[in-house]
Amino acid sequence: MHQSGRSVHRRGRAANRSTGRVWSCGNRVIELDAPLVMGILNVTPDSFSDGGEHADAASAVDHARAMIADGADVIDVGGESTRPGSAGISEAAELGRVLPVVEQLAAAADPPLISIDTRHAAVARACVNAGASIINDVTGFRDPAMIGVAAGCDAGLVVMHMLGPDFATMQDDPRYDDVVAEVATFLGERAAALESVGVDPKRIAVDPGIGFGKTLEHNLELLRRLPEIAALGYPVLVGASRKRFIGHILDEEDPKRRVAGSVGAAAYAVMSGADIVRVHDVAETAQALKVIAAIGR
Repeated sequence: MHQSGRSVHRRGRAANRSTGRVWSCGNRVIELDAPLVMGILNVTPDSFSDGGEHADAASAVDHARAMIADGADVIDVGGESTRPGSAGISEAAELGRVLPVVEQLAAAADPPLISIDTRHAAVARACVNAGASIINDVTGFRDPAMIGVAAGCDAGLVVMHMLGPDFATMQDDPRYDDVVAEVATFLGERAAALESVGVDPKRIAVDPGIGFGKTLEHNLELLRRLPEIAALGYPVLVGASRKRFIGHILDEEDPKRRVAGSVGAAAYAVMSGADIVRVHDVAETAQALKVIAAIGR
C-alpha cells in the first residue's frame, strides 16, 4: 500500500511565497499556501443534496472531471450516505459503488488527488490500493481496524468529529457543555491515537464535523471559534456545503438553493483558518476564494 516517488504539489491559486505548511497524502506533498477545494462526489442513491445524480460510475467520473475543470483540488468519493437518520450499508455494497470510480479516476493520464469518504476499513484499504491518496473518516478513526489501515499506508487522513457512532440518532438531542472545547479534545485525542501507531503527523487533517450531532448554534459556534480548532496544529477541513443549518438561517428547505449561503460559509471558514473546504459547488467556491486571495495580497 505504500507509494514512492513523492512530489510537491503546488496549485495555480497559490501565493508566490510558501508558508512551509504541508499535508502529506500518499506520493504527493500538498503545500498549504492556498486553501484546497475538495469536490464532493456522492455515488449514492440517498445523499441529502444530490442522491442519485451520480449513482453509476460513468456519471460519477464525468462529474469528477467537471469539478476538476471548475477548480477542485481533491475529489472526495463517497458511497454511503451520512445524512442524519441514514441507516448505513454493507462494506460490499459500498465497495461496489466507489471502487470502480476510484479506479477510473486513478487511471487517468493526470490523476486527481482522490479521497475516499468511508468509515469502513475494507473500503479504505481497497481504495488506497486502487489509487486514493486520502482517507476521510467521518467517525474519526474510532474503529481499531481503521487505525490499522492508516498505519499500513501513507495516505493523508481526515479525522472528523461526530457525536456518537450512529448516523440515525446523532441529531436527536445533541448536547455539549462547550462544543468547541469538546470537539477539539476529541480531535486531539484521535490524532494522538494515530500518531501512537507511527502515523506521521504531517498526514493528519482534522474536521470539526459541521452538522454531525450539532444544533444550529453548535455549528455557528464552531465556525466562530475555528481558530481554536486550528490551534491543534493540523490542517483544518470544513464541510458546511448545503447543510441544514444553512437552510435554517436562510429559511430554505431545498439544499440546491443554499449555494450562496454555502459559499459564504466556506469563505468565512477559510478566513478563519480552514485549509480545506469540502463543497458541492466547486466553481462558485473557487471564484470566491480567488477573490479573497486577491484582496489579501
